[in-house]
Parts: sequence; C-alpha cells; structure tokens
Amino acid sequence: MDKTLALTEVTSQLESGMTIGIGGWGSRRKPMALVKEILRSDITDLTVVAFGGPDVGLLARAGKIRKLVYGFVSLDSIPLDPNFTRARERGGIPETSEYDEGMFVAGLRAGANRLSFQPIRAGLGSDVMAMNPDLKTVKSPYDEEEYVAVPGLRLDVSLIHLNRADAAGNGQYLGPDPYFDDLFAMAADRTIMSVEQIVSTDDLTAKAPPQSLLVPRIFVNHVVEAPGGAHFTSCEPDYGRDEDFQKTYVAAAKSDADSDWTEFEERYL
Repeated sequence: MDKTLALTEVTSQLESGMTIGIGGWGSRRKPMALVKEILRSDITDLTVVAFGGPDVGLLARAGKIRKLVYGFVSLDSIPLDPNFTRARERGGIPETSEYDEGMFVAGLRAGANRLSFQPIRAGLGSDVMAMNPDLKTVKSPYDEEEYVAVPGLRLDVSLIHLNRADAAGNGQYLGPDPYFDDLFAMAADRTIMSVEQIVSTDDLTAKAPPQSLLVPRIFVNHVVEAPGGAHFTSCEPDYGRDEDFQKTYVAAAKSDADSDWTEFEERYL
C-alpha cells in the first residue's frame, strides 16, 4: 500500500466545518507544515481539538476556528501564545471547551475506543465544571461514587507529525514522548500524518525498537513527507525548538501595529 500524499494536496482532504484534531504538545512536534496549508486555504469554521501551541495561535489569528476544545495553549518556553490570548480576549473564538489535561486525555481515550464518554474524577469540585456547564456527572452502578462524564472526542480528521514512517502509514516517533498522537489517530475518522522522512518498512526497526512504532497503518490514511515539518516547534531528536524564530513570532503577534504581523505573515507563512 502506498498512502503518500503531496503536501500541496493536503487541503483537498479537508473541508470547512470539520472537527480537526492536532497532535503534538504545546510547542513540541506540531504538524506545522500541515497547519500552514490550512492557513493558505479558504477552509474555515473549524472545531479544533488540541493541546495547543502555535498551531492554535495561528489558526485563531486567521479566524479559522469556530470552536476550540483544549487542555492548554502554550509555547512552552514562552508561557502564552499572544495570538491565542488576543483571540480569547477579543471574542475571536466563538465557542470553547477548556478542560483539565486529564479530562482532555480521557475524552481522547473515549473517542479512540468509540465510547460516548469516559468517567474521571478530575474536575469534580473545580471551576472546570462551572466553565463547561454542558459537562455531566454519572454515578457508578457498583458503589454510587460520582464521576465527571467526559464526552468522547470524535474527530473528522487528525493531523499529526512524527519522525519517520513507511509509505503504508506505519508511524515512528524517536523523541522522548508520544504526546498522545496515537490517541488522536485512533479517535479520528481519517488521519493525515506528516513525517520528517519516509523510509522502507525494514528501515523503521533497523536502528530503533519496535515500540517506537507509535501509530499503526490501520489508523493512517495519508502520509506526507515534510522535512522540517514541525518547525518552529521541536521534533526531537531531529531538531529542537527554534527559540529565536519563536521569539520573532511572539514579537510580531504582540505588536499593536498590524503591519508587523502582516510582514511576518507574508515572509514566513
């Protein structure tokens, strides 16, 4: 099987109004090349599900997000993404579901297992419930203990970025953390996976253990070879986060002069 797809063809697989999951964590291993393709398109009205970083910031700045489901939005070494902050303060994201990180993962696990919800203790007695009045609680049929019933996060499409893959869609991560990218793939009807390099199936396990094969091909529809495809976020061990570029991004996003952001956008996006 050959599931390779050209980067320029990615948006042909997407539509306005979709629910899109974006893998990675904060400013780490984000599928930035795929996100940039959305930015260059007329796709809009998206529901975005993510542990957010500059992916969410850029999509929010471009007015692409109708609803955001998230555990946080951070640039890691810089705590807040100015574009996200700007959008939240000015009503640029019409709907939000802001979850505790554990609740967010519970929602992904429920979605990955085709369950309508997953019970979890996190959130009880906290303002997470007040911020999300649609959340419900459920009692255990065994001991009457109460849990938050986190709704399953089912996704139309997931976008993830890994280190390597074969043409059939077996995805391999070589860094320190999987960042729940496997759950994003399993919770989606379709998954588009960008990678630093497409290699033969034999090469995937020639120098790395089999457990590094994070995403099986059955959960992947398309594989996009995109060297540097996570920049300016990190993709360890291939490259770290480009801190200088991230500072440039933040400076342009924070500027009160619209021309500064326009210049950044025209030069880099």
